[in-house]
Amino acid sequence: MKPVVDDRQGNRINEKIRARTVRLVGDNIENNNVIVSIEDALKMAAEQELDLVEISPMAKPPVCKIIDYQKFLYQQKKKQKEIKANSAKVVVKEIRFGPNTDDHDFTFKLNHAKKFLEEGAKVRAFVYFKGRAILFKEQGEILLLKLANELEDVGKIEQLPKLEGKKMSIFLTPAKKK
Repeated sequence: MKPVVDDRQGNRINEKIRARTVRLVGDNIENNNVIVSIEDALKMAAEQELDLVEISPMAKPPVCKIIDYQKFLYQQKKKQKEIKANSAKVVVKEIRFGPNTDDHDFTFKLNHAKKFLEEGAKVRAFVYFKGRAILFKEQGEILLLKLANELEDVGKIEQLPKLEGKKMSIFLTPAKKK
């Protein structure tokens, strides 16, 4: 019989399984889904030179499978890598304005925001108020809403303008492509 493998995944294997009877499932068993004693299951695993792995410990009786444990771990790691590779990474780009941003500067930053949204990144545009400029918070809100209005064909508003301390910010997400 193979030695008991040190398991870091949380699955009990071979002699570490504590139940008296187990439900065996898998391809290499004549009667799939059969309940046997732990001794018989360990003998079957030893005959096939494989490991007895507890798949579902909370079931009554626990569900076990006779498999090559190292191969099982390798396949699990491979699946995790695949899931991680396929998951979308959200990128947030920031664009900073002042409360009295000029039209040319606004257009310049608008083009950058448009490019970011077309690339699939989220955009966080904010107006930073220095000193007494906080008196012009209405101007900052108008500026951010104007930006959102200009970008409505490539993005949509995720969060309306919100004042947090000395910053008023708005979040835009890319629009769904049709």
